[in-house]
Amino acid sequence: MGKPDAEGHGPPDGLPDLPPEWGRVVVPDDASALASEAAQVRRELRRAAGRHTGHHALTLPLLVLLVALLTTLAGLLAVTWPRAGRGTDRPSPAPATPPAALTGRALPALDLVDASQAPVPLRGLLPAMIILVDGCPCPERVVEAAAAAPSGVAVITVAGGRTVETPPPANGVRALADPAGGLRAFVGQPARPGTLTALLVDRAGVVTRVLPDLGPVEAYRQDLTALAA
Repeated sequence: MGKPDAEGHGPPDGLPDLPPEWGRVVVPDDASALASEAAQVRRELRRAAGRHTGHHALTLPLLVLLVALLTTLAGLLAVTWPRAGRGTDRPSPAPATPPAALTGRALPALDLVDASQAPVPLRGLLPAMIILVDGCPCPERVVEAAAAAPSGVAVITVAGGRTVETPPPANGVRALADPAGGLRAFVGQPARPGTLTALLVDRAGVVTRVLPDLGPVEAYRQDLTALAA
């Protein structure tokens, strides 16, 4: 409980004692006597608020500048930082080498169609060099193959869908179409633009060689000649 001072003044009953370092505290009867002290307190509060506002006014631009600087540095790092495998993240083209197991397999009994849409059993035309022209007509390559084919070996062009490609002016070229896509499925690789795929099939219906990218005739002349044996 509070103790009275030298003049007998003390805190009201039920209130704690004031700190001794405060000294004597006198509460005037007229509150207007505290006007000067109240004005001084308000001035101190305004000065403190002004300092606080100025601090925030400077802090916001600094934060914006810092964020912009960090964003710029991050963009530079993303461009210049070496990445493993840079330049190799593009999709790789389909391999040009056909499955090794395709050679030595029997050609399936496929029915293709001619220009009049009449069915043509493919195995009835063997031995033959079958050239898939769904990626490229490439008539010059077809003419080379027809000129190199020995007597008794057919050169057959096979287009996708039901439209038969007009054969080039060469002897022994039979133009067909594969509406069901069975021959391309047998090869196991999609058509590639600008590329001819060829199968060499003997009279027994066995695939003797696959040329995923038909090149100069010298690359397959011996295999083509062997089909006539």
